[in-house]
Amino acid sequence: MSTPPKKLLAPTVITAHANADFDALAGMVAASKLYPDAVLIFPGSQEKNLRNFFIQSTTYLFNFKAFKEIDPKSVELLVVVDTRQRSRIPHVRPVLDNEGLRIHLYDHHPDSDDDLPAEKSIVKPWGSSTAILVAEIRERELTLNVEEATLLGLGIYEDTGSFGFNTTTPHDFSAAGWLKSQGMDIEVISDLLSHELSAEQVTNLGELLQNASSYDIHGIDIVITEISTDKFVPDFALIVHKLMDMENIKVVFALGRMGDRIHVVARSKNPDVNVGQICSSLGGGGHIAAASATVKDKTLAEVRDDLFALFYSQINPQIIVDSLMSRPPVVIESDKLMSDAVELMTRYGLKDVPVVATGTMECVGIMGHKTADKAASHGLGGVNLSEYMSRKFDMVEVKTDLYGVMEIILGNRQRMLPVVDGKELIGVITRTDLMNMLIDEPARIPVSLLPDRRRERNIASMINNRLPKNMLNILKAAGELGDELGWEIYTVGGFVRDILLGRPNLDLDLVVEGDGIEFAEKFVEKLGGRVQAHPKFKTAVVILEDGQRVDVATARLEYYEYPAALPTVELSSVKMDLYRRDFTINALALRINPGRYGQLVDFFGAERDIKNRTIRVLHSLSFVEDPTRILRAIRFERRFDFQIGGQTMRLIKNALNLELFSKLSGSRVTHELQWIMNEEDPLACLGRMQELGIMEAIHPLLKLTKDRIHILTELVKVHSWYKLLYLEPEISPWKLYFLGMTMGIKRDQFSKVTKRLFLTQKEERELVQLRNMIGDALMKLMGWREGKSKLSRLYTILHPMPVEGVLFLMARSKKEHIRRNISQYLTRLRYLSIDVNGKDLQEMGIEPGPIYAVILEKLMVAKIDDRVDTRAAQLKMAKRLSVSLSSKEENATN
Repeated sequence: MSTPPKKLLAPTVITAHANADFDALAGMVAASKLYPDAVLIFPGSQEKNLRNFFIQSTTYLFNFKAFKEIDPKSVELLVVVDTRQRSRIPHVRPVLDNEGLRIHLYDHHPDSDDDLPAEKSIVKPWGSSTAILVAEIRERELTLNVEEATLLGLGIYEDTGSFGFNTTTPHDFSAAGWLKSQGMDIEVISDLLSHELSAEQVTNLGELLQNASSYDIHGIDIVITEISTDKFVPDFALIVHKLMDMENIKVVFALGRMGDRIHVVARSKNPDVNVGQICSSLGGGGHIAAASATVKDKTLAEVRDDLFALFYSQINPQIIVDSLMSRPPVVIESDKLMSDAVELMTRYGLKDVPVVATGTMECVGIMGHKTADKAASHGLGGVNLSEYMSRKFDMVEVKTDLYGVMEIILGNRQRMLPVVDGKELIGVITRTDLMNMLIDEPARIPVSLLPDRRRERNIASMINNRLPKNMLNILKAAGELGDELGWEIYTVGGFVRDILLGRPNLDLDLVVEGDGIEFAEKFVEKLGGRVQAHPKFKTAVVILEDGQRVDVATARLEYYEYPAALPTVELSSVKMDLYRRDFTINALALRINPGRYGQLVDFFGAERDIKNRTIRVLHSLSFVEDPTRILRAIRFERRFDFQIGGQTMRLIKNALNLELFSKLSGSRVTHELQWIMNEEDPLACLGRMQELGIMEAIHPLLKLTKDRIHILTELVKVHSWYKLLYLEPEISPWKLYFLGMTMGIKRDQFSKVTKRLFLTQKEERELVQLRNMIGDALMKLMGWREGKSKLSRLYTILHPMPVEGVLFLMARSKKEHIRRNISQYLTRLRYLSIDVNGKDLQEMGIEPGPIYAVILEKLMVAKIDDRVDTRAAQLKMAKRLSVSLSSKEENATN
């Protein structure tokens, strides 16, 4: 096997933005003059002439490296040219996590929210980044060779449109003049920038001309055109430049669908149209006269509509918040009750009301009519409304533009938007206000922000890469059956979540926008297996022939008749089905019908929460309706190393203050605890529960004392050790950790805990018996002496006990030699067998009876102590024992 090449140590690295142009390439080479020991990392480009030029000449001349060739952890200083945006340097993203990383930036683009924090940042509004770096080179009195001067000149010429763009400054002319003095070859630059169009590019240009349309946006003519092709169009920017020259266009946005991406190239000769700002909103970048963006997971129509929304909001914007909002706002103070909120919103016919800090007009929350009504129906009308108001919401300043409002109300689904002047609430904009304004100008609304539009992106390739073939076949078969029946089929919940997280999960849940039970029956006809139907809940369980379980549900809405009740079920769409789920990260759906296979449906911001590693409930009464969700929140938080969101944590504390755990049945609490015990680190969950007061809320006797935490810590280690050995039998994690949770509780008190958890009499009896066996064993092991006590004694102590008890003893023991010998029992002694059985004893003439058990046990003890290694020796000892034991019986009888 060949040894992989050693990674290059690179304390200083220079790079530029992805999809590099000549200015980015030239800027990197210029920066290398300022940082002579740096390694240059080329980010890649999609322009054909640039790529060819780079491969043929620049790689050789300037010794560029691929990122995979360097050790990312060795980078101490990162120099970035021609951008400051984190999102535009994905090729060096691992470096950004380096502790103590220093960053130097050289850029000519406008500021953005995505800009990297930097130790040194030289940003000037010049026509090119290269000109900025040339000024630095001149200041240090450095010199260039002909190749360097020509490459740097190429960057300036391209980014200034050969000095024809309005963004060109005297500094760019000055830089070019100095480069000419250093030997810049203008003919080479002219050849590279005056690239003749190929026949294919001429065809593309004709398509752009044919599809071009001009629009008057607030008095400015803007041309939008597009092409669509299954392969990449080389030099797309050059074709767009030719289009501008031929038609004398002042502002153009060219959209090219190339494969699965939309490439946007924008050029502007009008200072009122900042194409860099507009493309930045699409995830790209550039400057006022030239910019580009690459958009994934959207259609041409969606990108076009997004552009229109950006045009109206950023090009001479005429509609701002001040002309839309309702004033003065109806408000409620934060010290009022839920019942007060219901009365106020009913009186004024409001769906939402802003909550202000008592005695001020500072908006601190939003209360929804639906939430307040549900709270009142649960008997919470007397609770302070601040406990259940929404604290996570957006606000806008009075001068905010229309697109900012649309993003929040339509994009983020926030029905009411508070308008503030500083900290003071001065008005509100509702969804109704916005929609009424947009009725006459629907073109202002981007398709992606339309109300009730499902947020969907296609992750088919991710599914195919992360799921085993048999699971892919099941999904395909289910989707095809859905098409045959005319129903939409989704896989939902944790299965989808774990695809995004890259975690294995074969627990498949399907939701049918139709009859779930009928679907399950036909699914079994198609694939084989059996069905268990549950008509009351309109669900079914399919067990396929290979044992794979598939849960099938009818899209439904659940409502709770009282706090902590079981749900009542009604038919609904998949959106309502997802809304009933516990947390946003579990409220994802994935289409599996053939036509839209792999489309991800996310109504509630689950992808964002997964990215931010946040556990968040879907509505503020979630824990009131089902307090066991608190235990699930903790379980997911610890399993995924996420964090419970601020609002969700407040709702957990509210539920605990209302003592809702006392209303839960013991069996539901036990069910959730059993799930926790099956986690990789149950102690992390139990510790979090103790921190929040949940252990005592379940039962005061379950408080985690210092001793219990210690034994649980040891149990986690012992359990992990046992699992790694793959020994039989498998143990019950619930029984093992329950022994630790209840350690030190006396017998009469122990029954109180088991009754609270609604354990059966059999379960309680088995646990009591196990605790007693452990107690007896501990007493016997106290006299154990290393090297003096026989292993057979350990065997007789441990053999009658279930494995959970033995593991508990191992964790409880403080003496290393006892732990070592217990491990020897678990791995070897308990699997020993003797070569004599009851049939042998019967053939020896020994009458069957209790004497058999005594003889066989003594034979086992003798074998453990190495006193009878052979079958002959064991038969001889058995004969001797039978005579001895029979004599004792006769003497006892006489």
